[in-house]
Amino acid sequence: MASDSDRGNLWSKITKFFSGKNADHVEQAIIEASQDGELEADEGSMLLSILRMDDLQVQEIMTPRTDITAVEETCTVAEAIEAIVESGHSRIPIYRENRDNIVGVLYAKDLLEEAIAPDNHQKPVSGIMRPAFFVPETKNVLELLNEFKSKKNHMAVILDEYGGTSGLVTIEDVLEEIVGDIEDEHDAPKEADIVALEGGQAFLSGRAYLEDINAELGTSLASEEVETIGGLLSHIAGCLPGPGDEFVLGELHFKVKEADNKHVHKVLVSNLPPRKSENHADAGSE
Repeated sequence: MASDSDRGNLWSKITKFFSGKNADHVEQAIIEASQDGELEADEGSMLLSILRMDDLQVQEIMTPRTDITAVEETCTVAEAIEAIVESGHSRIPIYRENRDNIVGVLYAKDLLEEAIAPDNHQKPVSGIMRPAFFVPETKNVLELLNEFKSKKNHMAVILDEYGGTSGLVTIEDVLEEIVGDIEDEHDAPKEADIVALEGGQAFLSGRAYLEDINAELGTSLASEEVETIGGLLSHIAGCLPGPGDEFVLGELHFKVKEADNKHVHKVLVSNLPPRKSENHADAGSE
């Protein structure tokens, strides 16, 4: 294990790389330091994550608008308390008429004083909401982290090019890009977006990215219009597919297993190409 002095020397080397060389050289230095034992594995991973965030935009890590918990400005304190308790969030956006028009943010701690006074339970939340912090989809994640620090803010509303609400990013979302998932007691267990099954099948989340599916399952799905499998099937159908709808793309067969009137949630894909591990097993048995 590297000593404190060894780590100090390494940090000096990394600082020199940052000031005098491009990102590729810095990345290589971090990888070599990890391989040589000068950095712990988790330290090297965190440094690489920070380095790669230089090209990361907030739209790539945001919670999309359709998944946001929000309440209307006419909502009462009692209703807002219920929404916060159900969601487990400490901050939720306040909108006027629709979610494209976010007008403020409600903090759970601001509701505490109102909650202990029954006469205040029917007050509209518009009277206690705070200003919202807005940033464009193309904002760099590291720049956003610096703005969170300087503005002492923990949540940003993400706007698309037309000024509508695209999604939300919290300081936790940014930190998770560095240290990995941070789960608390309110987080439900997350299902994997891609679950390979036996017999050339897999379950896919509707939000699974095409490039991730290709990398994981050896497929060659592509589209210039959409990025996810749910988006691809909707684009092909010309509408939102429903449970039981089936699609054939080349050799692949897709069947929508779960969907509602807004999203495709789960898809079963069949006739997948053999995985590398299966190829090796077949070769070994011959």
